[in-house]
Amino acid sequence: MSDQRRFLMMAGGTGGHVFPALATARALEARGHQVYWLGATGGMEQRLIGDTDIPLSLIHISGLRGKGKLALALAPFRLMRALGEAFTILRRIRPDCVVGMGGFVTGPGGVAAWLTRTPLVIHEQNAIAGMTNRLLVRFAATVLEAFPGSFGPKVVTRCTGNPVREDLAALAPPEQRLAGREGPLRLLVVGGSLGAQVFNEQLPEALALLAEAERPVVRHQCGERHAEAAREAYEKHGVEATVEPFIKDMAGAYQWADLVLCRSGALTVSELCAAGIGAVLVPFPHAVDDHQTKNGEQMVAAKAAILIPQPKMTPAVLAETLGDLSRDRSRVTDMAKAARTLARADATERVVNYCLEAANG
Repeated sequence: MSDQRRFLMMAGGTGGHVFPALATARALEARGHQVYWLGATGGMEQRLIGDTDIPLSLIHISGLRGKGKLALALAPFRLMRALGEAFTILRRIRPDCVVGMGGFVTGPGGVAAWLTRTPLVIHEQNAIAGMTNRLLVRFAATVLEAFPGSFGPKVVTRCTGNPVREDLAALAPPEQRLAGREGPLRLLVVGGSLGAQVFNEQLPEALALLAEAERPVVRHQCGERHAEAAREAYEKHGVEATVEPFIKDMAGAYQWADLVLCRSGALTVSELCAAGIGAVLVPFPHAVDDHQTKNGEQMVAAKAAILIPQPKMTPAVLAETLGDLSRDRSRVTDMAKAARTLARADATERVVNYCLEAANG
């Protein structure tokens, strides 16, 4: 078709970057456009996007934190190599627009877009913009953000919310989904796409502190590396739980759950709101600029979530929080309703429209 455009999505590293980009990619395809993907070798995108029908190109790029002095010394050469690879890929694909949605790959890819004079759209998922996106602002035709003010007052942005998968947004509202539920609370534990060791270590002991009548039914996504250790921890404390390394059907998991225990990554917060489900949030304490705490503030203010800083979380604190909620199902339902009011149902459509605007000049 004459008005078909080519888009190159750039996203990788974590599900918080990959899944919003994938939602955007599928929406662009639904409108008849071609989508390609730029990722990093060894990143989770190599597996997730490799399993789809989206053409995937990879460059050699990774983070530098904790890699030692040699890695720092070699960094300029590796960045130049990655930039060269990205430049070659862009020249081959010739996209009408490059869309950066987070991860190390967006740095070289964004600069390559500028060098090839290809319109660049960047999207920041977190409440505080990451370093790569802050650097790419000067090259971007359009700067999008999920939370207002993430780039500060000097950058012109468009606030879109975070794109989420259609199956999450299509879930029944909580007043229907949770109506008539009885018995133990259904607790979904989500450590993010890479898992959260603190949940694996503390939750089994916390549940053991609760009387059986107050103990939730647990479905625990723990990450590939920690599955066996998590199962052993539950067995040690005599607590039953369904332990899963990775949950592919998150819509089904949210449909099942009454409450979620999780980090407050940007995508997680957006998915909770889209699905309409309350949460106990434990922000990752080492996140850059403590952005996970900032991500969760809106849900806490709306009484859709309880936030426990990780340094203050103990099995006793977690047990008390879960016990209180188990005894008050109406509060759990109210939290879910409050979460749904924060949803940005049009986030994917808004991001797609700005991408098309950039591609069409």
